[in-house]
Amino acid sequence: MKIVLAPDKFKGCLSAVQVAEAMALGAKRSQPGAIIDSCPIADGGEGFVDTLVRATGGRFETRRVTGPLPDMMVDATFGIMPAEAGAPKTAVIEMAAAAGLALLKPNERDPMATTTFGVGELLRAAVELGCKRVLLGIGGSATVDGGLGCAQATGHTIVLQDGEPVSPAEPLTGRDLERVVLIKQHRGEVTDGLEIIVACDVTNPLYGPTGAARVFGPQKGASPAQVEQLDAWLRELATRTGKDAQANTPGAGAAGGLGFGLLAFFNATLQSGIDLVLNSTRLRERLNGADLCITGEGRLDSQSVDGKAVGGVAALCKEMNVPCVAIAGSVEEGLNSHAIGLAAAFAIRKPPMTLEYAMANASSLVQKVVEDVARLGSFPI
Repeated sequence: MKIVLAPDKFKGCLSAVQVAEAMALGAKRSQPGAIIDSCPIADGGEGFVDTLVRATGGRFETRRVTGPLPDMMVDATFGIMPAEAGAPKTAVIEMAAAAGLALLKPNERDPMATTTFGVGELLRAAVELGCKRVLLGIGGSATVDGGLGCAQATGHTIVLQDGEPVSPAEPLTGRDLERVVLIKQHRGEVTDGLEIIVACDVTNPLYGPTGAARVFGPQKGASPAQVEQLDAWLRELATRTGKDAQANTPGAGAAGGLGFGLLAFFNATLQSGIDLVLNSTRLRERLNGADLCITGEGRLDSQSVDGKAVGGVAALCKEMNVPCVAIAGSVEEGLNSHAIGLAAAFAIRKPPMTLEYAMANASSLVQKVVEDVARLGSFPI
């Protein structure tokens, strides 16, 4: 029997890697002779680097870079994928490792004062290690700078109003958007020729009612007045730089407009996070000959199919005629698991179990449920 384990994280509880480890222990108890292939996954957000590196046998690198505040330094970890014949050397980066909201205390959150400069430094580090391609997850940002800091850190030409010079040692922030006239990548720059593929699962444009500032600014600490200012400045940035087409591309508003900056000034491409992960981990190939796939996430509901990890895995399994079962911290009452491509769905938390107990004992609970699931042996597709 071959069982493929492809879970996402249980947020706030277990990483995708830890969930897969618990699943493997449970499966081996009831099916000691089974071939177990652990392939933890992510949808482009938190855990993107850890998941891809571990699932593919890559390695980790850490660099000291600028944090979300210009005077803050952080140790940011990124990954190097294993070399494949004919494929460019590839790095995996989470922008949140350098410019994430989680790196700031609540009283430090201010998108006028934050920068993506450290993200650019990570891109430089990847190039210095010989990488020709970067997979970049852009969830969880603390910024609304339109990618300005990232472009500055990689050596883009940036022209401000009145010709004011830009110091390479003084990171630009959200409040500097008002003064930007031109951003241009030039030939021979460190990221010239670098292929950047962005894992992005939001469809917001750069500006407007559903843009970066209006939708995401408040959670990053922006006041109502700042939201209006940032939205207007992002609109002006797109106009001044002649990049309105990119500004209106779905996903341009991701990560405070970093999606726009990568499209407009780095020639990046945006891709569904789960699709990118499934391709990078070669899950399709790993499902060949499988008798069962077990996926999972912290909360399974009707939204799990919309660009999320479980939905992506279930869809691929259905295409390949492999039964797919989901294990979750909790399952929405009345959820039709078959409607989202699952053979079955099971929750580790059952009444009267408290949420606190379930989270504290998640690993052992996952093991027990998977042990019972694997013992059944087969499920309808």
